[in-house]
Amino acid sequence: MLIEALEGDVTVVYCNAIAASVQIEVEPVGRWFEAFLKRRNRNVSASFQELEEEEELSEESEDEELQLEDFPLLRTLDPKDWKNQDHYAVLGLAHMRYKATQKQIKAAHKAMVLKHHPDKRKAAGELIVEGDGDYFTCITKAIEILSDPVKRRAFDSVDPTFDNAVPSKGEGKDNFFEAYAPVFERNARWSSKKHVPRLGTMDSSFEDVDNFYSVWYNFDSWREFSYLDEEEKDKAECRDERRWIEKQNRAARATRKKEEMNRLRTLVDTAYSLDPRIKKFKDDEKARKENEKKAKADAKRKEQEEKERARQAELDAARLAKEKEEEEAKLVAQQAKKEKEIQKKAIKKERQKLRTTCKNWNYFGDNESDSVKMMEDVEKLCDRLELVSLQSLNEGLALGSKEEGKVAVEKQVQEVNAQLQKEKDAEVQARQAVRTTVQASGGGGGGGKGWNEEELPLLIKAVNLFPAGTNARWEVIANYMNLHSTSGIKRTAKDVINKAKNLQKLEPGQKDEINKKAFEKFNKEHAAVPQTVDNAVPSERFDGAEANTASWTTEEQKLLEQALKTYPVSTPERWEKIAAAVPGRTKKDCMKRYKVSWTLSLILRFVVSIPVCMYNLDDMSKL
Repeated sequence: MLIEALEGDVTVVYCNAIAASVQIEVEPVGRWFEAFLKRRNRNVSASFQELEEEEELSEESEDEELQLEDFPLLRTLDPKDWKNQDHYAVLGLAHMRYKATQKQIKAAHKAMVLKHHPDKRKAAGELIVEGDGDYFTCITKAIEILSDPVKRRAFDSVDPTFDNAVPSKGEGKDNFFEAYAPVFERNARWSSKKHVPRLGTMDSSFEDVDNFYSVWYNFDSWREFSYLDEEEKDKAECRDERRWIEKQNRAARATRKKEEMNRLRTLVDTAYSLDPRIKKFKDDEKARKENEKKAKADAKRKEQEEKERARQAELDAARLAKEKEEEEAKLVAQQAKKEKEIQKKAIKKERQKLRTTCKNWNYFGDNESDSVKMMEDVEKLCDRLELVSLQSLNEGLALGSKEEGKVAVEKQVQEVNAQLQKEKDAEVQARQAVRTTVQASGGGGGGGKGWNEEELPLLIKAVNLFPAGTNARWEVIANYMNLHSTSGIKRTAKDVINKAKNLQKLEPGQKDEINKKAFEKFNKEHAAVPQTVDNAVPSERFDGAEANTASWTTEEQKLLEQALKTYPVSTPERWEKIAAAVPGRTKKDCMKRYKVSWTLSLILRFVVSIPVCMYNLDDMSKL
């Protein structure tokens, strides 16, 4: 036995005496390292062999201390029904069961053999049943099952003492942890993974609870039910029968496995629905989301308020800027008005001065006719000359003699007359250009034949009657013109399109000229029609009293328009009701007035920009 190692000592090896002695450090490895750790933990110095012997002695002492429980019904067991027996109870390990080690199982079997072997009992004078009919066969089957890891797992899977019950919702509602914690600990033995988390307490964190249910919802059970196979394939007489037995056994195992997984799933679902921590976490999460939602709403509200304040500030700034601009514009306008008034007064003063000067010199004439002519020229100068020109002219008149003044005035008159002549010539040229353009725009269709003044209004009317979207619009417009035109020229769709494009390119003044001519023609044609006595028999539409030839007043026109709106086309006896609504007018008067108004509205649709006041509805009653 080595002496006890002192603290701080190191292991040294001395080499051959021939070489110089050198002290080196040696680190133990392998089983020597294990012995070193045990020796250090126990604070002793011992060899590895001594530690092994000590372990063997401790194991033997544990075997000696193993307590076996007697199984009173052992002698009454039927060896032929060994599959339904409790093998742990047969070996006296009912109190340890699946926690028993292989050494403990062997030790228990050894003790049971020494006590119940047939030779031992026979030597003691006990009557022994020959063959496999003795209960000792049950001990043999027990060690056979429990010593084989595969067979033992199969037996443990169907442990007859295991409680498969799942607490109901009523049982775990009030005392959840007391009801479900033992159940989960009991079923944790079937897990293929080690360290299955416990149910915990009410103070467990969210991570622990989430991890617990995650493990159990994905629980991988090693439990299998091959021990309950009703048929043994080893007893099959042929290969087909053995396959059939295997097929039946696999189906039975799958069914029991499915039932087991449903049982575990029911356990987890029920626990999850009753777990007060889940409800607490959900309430906390709901409160958190509500707080976040409220905070978000508050932030959004604040943002809206900030935007509204900024917008209001911008509006106020824009309003102030606008007021400032308006004030400045007002001041500028007032200043311009003052300047204009000053200039107006100055011009008025200069004009009066010019008239007075010319009047004093008798308008530079020797007789009355020359004076009158010069007076007209002076008034023309007053109307045409600007302030600067008037001032310059008055200064020349004030400084010069009468003859010089007359020359200056005549010279100024000549310049004004020349300017007026230029303006007149320019106006004449513009009218001539308009007339030329209108005549030139008449060409381009109908086999090279121009468009007369009758066809242009007819084209405008047709374009308004058949708006965009009409099927085969331009063919319809061309047919309409060919049907109503008196020129005899047949227009095609291409001619109509080209002419419509040319009309769109005209200047506003040119369009006014066309409309004016059309209206003048219309007035001329209808004004030339003499009044004749209508001896014809009135149609059914105008049956009734004699028509009132008096002009329509504005009040009667308003009453007619209101009656037309009140009684639509679908109203029975419409015109009788309309006539009753207009005092002093018959059904014939109202219908005739409506016809005239409708005709005028059609004319206004194609005669563009002609004021309505140019038409007299009473004159149109002759249509």
